Amino acid sequence: MTMTQDDRPTLKIAGAIEFSPAPEGHPVDIRPHQGHFIDGMFVEGAEEGRFQTIDPATARPLATVAAATAQEIDAAVKAARKAQQGVWGRMSGAERGKFLYRIARRLQERAREFAVLETMDNGKPIRETRDVDVPLAAQHFFYYAGWADKLGYAVPGRTPHPVGVAAQVIPWNFPLLMLSWKIAPALACGNTVVLKPSETTPLSAMRFAQILQEVGLPPGVVNLVNGPGATGALLVGHEGVDKVAFTGSTGVGRHIMRTVAGTKKKLTLELGGKSAHIVYRDAALTQAVEGVIDGIFFNQGHVCCAGSRLLLEASIADEFVERLKIRMQSLRIGNPLDKNTDVGAINSAAQLQRIQHYMDIAEQEGAGIWQGAACPAPSEGFFHLPTLLTGVQQSDTVVREEIFGPVLTVLTFRTPEEAVAKANDSEYGLAAGVWTEKTAKLFGTAHALNAGVVWANGYNLFDPASPFGGVRHSGFGREGGIAGLWPYLEAR
Repeated sequence: MTMTQDDRPTLKIAGAIEFSPAPEGHPVDIRPHQGHFIDGMFVEGAEEGRFQTIDPATARPLATVAAATAQEIDAAVKAARKAQQGVWGRMSGAERGKFLYRIARRLQERAREFAVLETMDNGKPIRETRDVDVPLAAQHFFYYAGWADKLGYAVPGRTPHPVGVAAQVIPWNFPLLMLSWKIAPALACGNTVVLKPSETTPLSAMRFAQILQEVGLPPGVVNLVNGPGATGALLVGHEGVDKVAFTGSTGVGRHIMRTVAGTKKKLTLELGGKSAHIVYRDAALTQAVEGVIDGIFFNQGHVCCAGSRLLLEASIADEFVERLKIRMQSLRIGNPLDKNTDVGAINSAAQLQRIQHYMDIAEQEGAGIWQGAACPAPSEGFFHLPTLLTGVQQSDTVVREEIFGPVLTVLTFRTPEEAVAKANDSEYGLAAGVWTEKTAKLFGTAHALNAGVVWANGYNLFDPASPFGGVRHSGFGREGGIAGLWPYLEAR
């Protein structure tokens, strides 16, 4: 199946500067039926239980996907065990690093193809996949390729050993990037992998399997199984798994903890968030507005660390909100494959329904609801306008619960102590952003925040060498940097 820009809705801008459409024209051929990748081979999978993956921008099916059976998951785990004990675990770090370098280079060479595929399956703008997701995925493989023969430096004074077989379950918001976050450090440390992508975004993972074949990765080192949550539960609970890594909702994370409890499996979780921006009156306000916009609207609020709570110093609150509204009115929502698009599609009908459910709650709780963009949301597909919720209270549902959409709640504070108290008043603790030109205030606030990652005068800034992860109900363990190696090593 080949889909071009002609199949997508045209971006029409009302009441704003007109831009000629700038669609990404790279054609991507999508196999109509997707199965699994087990022991170095593509497997069609059982016909029973097949489901569809949908283009969020058009609500049209892209392909049918097989749901892995217990037998197929067992075959994948056994293939991973055989490869780990027979080939990959015995291979020198330098040789493993060469494979990771080859994967990184092939990702770069096929970057345009992966960006288009990711946008079609996920709904985020092509600018995001092209400029952020795919380049960062390649960078993670490059980074961990360099670590493969230097693992002794990750655990000084001890001898590193691979854990064994890693079961990895990733979400739909960053399909290829989350895959690289998980697979690259696991392989660098000598582990093998069975990974399950989200059932709504399986296509880039299956295309990634082609790269594994192209670089000659030994069979069984990386295995991919598709399916819904029940498939992930079977994989996580398999007795042949030594390590579980999960990124997703806090509720599912709790269930996985109960499943793993009492076993010898190592576990890392990267879960939900309700991250806060703190903007002081002495901040560079134009820069802060752009950071807030980038932290919640450019990615449709689909980043687990999305800055969905905005805390404004009271003296600048009105001015800052007006600046935000003006900037929001310039955002273009529509065809994600158009390079002019700022705000793409919501990943699925179910996710859009969840966001609308929270909008109903916001109205019931008395919030002021303001929505704005440079053009109306398309009638076809799953879209939601960028939204500001004002007049909310710290105890409101929309302030406390993760909406996972382009919705920003606005609160105020008068002192740094009040700002920190409000930011920390959450069950989550994934990320935060602090905006001020005063260095002492910036560092004082950052160190007082109970969050795994704090950005200073910026937001959503990622680097393969920098660890990422949360505290409290946002999970535990780190991905990225030297800390990303530790969950995949036994140090003796």
